[in-house]
Amino acid sequence: MTKTIFTVLTGLLVAGFGLSSCDTPTGQGAAAGAGAGAIIGGLAGGGPRSAAVGAAIGAATGALIGHAIQEDRAREYGPPPPGGYPVARPAGGPGMYRSPYTGRVYDLRGVPPGGLTRDVDTGQLFRRP
Repeated sequence: MTKTIFTVLTGLLVAGFGLSSCDTPTGQGAAAGAGAGAIIGGLAGGGPRSAAVGAAIGAATGALIGHAIQEDRAREYGPPPPGGYPVARPAGGPGMYRSPYTGRVYDLRGVPPGGLTRDVDTGQLFRRP
């Protein structure tokens, strides 16, 4: 019983920490897979070693799924322009950035670093730093 509770708590902590620190779909998938794998491995094998093996298998599987999601999103935008997408400039407040095209200020707190945003005035894409 104690091992099961330990395994479940470890899995939840790994998943929570990973999801708060990963900004890409690949990283988020790996973190979620590691957490789920740790829980399943711990419950199936009944110990920390099984939880670690489950976390490793889950992380690899989650990373593959996250990478596939990231690739699908990239296809929606088409090929990047030569030299890549321009990067927004900080606009003073946390998460506030200026479009490299028009200078309009955007609230990008919900966009992960490196994520793309479309300028509403020009329709062109730019990256959050």
